[in-house]
Amino acid sequence: MSAFMFATGIENSYPTIKLPDGTTHRVDELAKTGHYERWREDFALVKEMGIEFLRYGPQYYRVHLGPNQYDWAFTDETFAHLKELGITPLVDLLHFGLPDWLGNFQNPEFPEHFAAYAGAFAARFPDLQFYTPINEIFVTVMFSAQYGWWNECLTSDLAFVTALKHVCRAGVLAMQAILAVQPGATFIQSESAEYFHPETPGARALTNVLNQKRFLSLDLTYGYPVSVAMYEYLLQNGMTRDEYLWFGEQNIKARCIMGTDYYRTNERMVRADGSTYPAGDVFGYYVIAKQYYDRYRMPLMHTETNLWEPDSVGWLWRQWANAYRLKQDGIPLVGFTWYSLLDQVDWDTALRENNGRVNPLGLYDIDRKQRPVGRAYQRLIAQWKDVLVDESYGVHINY
Repeated sequence: MSAFMFATGIENSYPTIKLPDGTTHRVDELAKTGHYERWREDFALVKEMGIEFLRYGPQYYRVHLGPNQYDWAFTDETFAHLKELGITPLVDLLHFGLPDWLGNFQNPEFPEHFAAYAGAFAARFPDLQFYTPINEIFVTVMFSAQYGWWNECLTSDLAFVTALKHVCRAGVLAMQAILAVQPGATFIQSESAEYFHPETPGARALTNVLNQKRFLSLDLTYGYPVSVAMYEYLLQNGMTRDEYLWFGEQNIKARCIMGTDYYRTNERMVRADGSTYPAGDVFGYYVIAKQYYDRYRMPLMHTETNLWEPDSVGWLWRQWANAYRLKQDGIPLVGFTWYSLLDQVDWDTALRENNGRVNPLGLYDIDRKQRPVGRAYQRLIAQWKDVLVDESYGVHINY
């Protein structure tokens, strides 16, 4: 059958950060939101919302204990219950962090180990169709290797390109490993849809570079030819010609849906000194998502958005209006997501600080009480679900 995928997700980030005392701390959003204790209740809320698709995955750092060593206990229990409830998981296999034994994204051995994990997961759950192998590759490598916030905490172009080539290779190898087990698998990338605006004429050159750089993770994943400037940038910072050409030979794009994530912080102003700051929704989701569609010409899904109360309900309707206009204009948009089901914790500092501060971003609050945006999204789904079945393009669901 074909369906439009109204979705939410359970935020499961787990990067490592450096605390003020110099120690390393693992941020685990499932622990911070109480999901490990209340997961049955959380899945029941998904059903209560009328949502059939859930971005959800195992905590990679807890499952992959060593080479070909896995602890599937919690994963077996949760995924079996999702199946009982008739909720289709969009399986999130890596969300911003690695197991301690793999270190960080500078590790050249990580891609092959991750592919083995992805293949082992697919073999254990062979009936699952939808996967996000690696969530937001661009954000993962920027925050870890360019901004110095997470994991390796590095701040150089060399570190960025090293992380980029490793994470993109890991994603491609994981997709190939999954397809070897589940030939009908579909991959939803979930990538941050970015745009940079020059604050002054003096910022134009750097802004142009950043507006090319934002595409690099998808360019490599899909084997899309990068610009000459970006090719030189990659080679000057540690990628070899053979490493670059490898991506163009993988032909994975036909199995993919391009997931695009959009927040108020995705458009940024660029100062002449190179620093940036959030611009708000200047262009909005329609314009920026169409830029990504025009580049790659692939089925599209709005895979993440949210905003704090009291502006969350208005933001939901604006994002939906943008997404629906894309669909009306012939763009093959197959789904829409409010992310996430529950309030999040410490995202006001991009997880850089371990404050335990609850961010009111969920369809439900941290006590599992429905927020106004939850009621609004529930109405939106009920009103539009059946209408969209008869409108143009839908994703094929295997049964």
